[in-house]
Amino acid sequence: MEKIYKRPETLAAAPTRYCPGCMHGLISKLIAELVEEYGIANRTVGILPVGCGAMSKNLFTFDVVCAAHGRAPAVATGFSRCAPDKIVFTYQGDGDLGAIGLSEILHAANRGERFLTVFINNSTYGMTGGQMAPTTLVGQKTTTTPLGRDPRTDGYPMRMCEILSQLEAPAYIARFSLRTPAGVLRAKEGLRKALEIQLRGEGFAFVELLSTCPTNWGLSPERCLDWMAEHSEKVFPEGEYRRTKEVR
Repeated sequence: MEKIYKRPETLAAAPTRYCPGCMHGLISKLIAELVEEYGIANRTVGILPVGCGAMSKNLFTFDVVCAAHGRAPAVATGFSRCAPDKIVFTYQGDGDLGAIGLSEILHAANRGERFLTVFINNSTYGMTGGQMAPTTLVGQKTTTTPLGRDPRTDGYPMRMCEILSQLEAPAYIARFSLRTPAGVLRAKEGLRKALEIQLRGEGFAFVELLSTCPTNWGLSPERCLDWMAEHSEKVFPEGEYRRTKEVR
């Protein structure tokens, strides 16, 4: 029987620590596949701040650096400036990037820093107990909004692609949903474009990936996919929000 797929060497042969139905493992696999396909494992550095995504440090076999909550863009800035031969990416959740780290990502993007940000949007604080995140939807129940997010007191969900696309410096900004196999393939191609920008040294790239959190949403993994279609994708539509002429 012909083998058509194998685990990339950039992904450790270790059990995932993610909850059943969580898409972090899938995202880690996509990143690992691209790093192996381009043969850049010895040049790649992942910056992992506080959050569920930090557990990828046990999955990636290339270099990773852990950062304080929200500070991954600052660490990535320092790393990419001091080691310009490295391919640097941050791996951040919505609470990390859109709340405590909002200033960090805005200014790094505005400076056009030379790194890629992979932004996982599951509309909740996954690791710390399911509190309302900047991307929590209106009416969505969390541990801190048990009656649902009320924009009169809690504001509205923050659309990071739309916010960052107003800046002049970023080279590529895009959002993809991981709800379907076709969406996963589109996401991988978006990550590929963003990675190629890093390989060419052309500046800041940002890829947002819509994900699920069955544990904190209180839904089965299958029902989470329906919820994404009914709610998440309507508030956070897929698309390329910034694409320079150099991006193919």
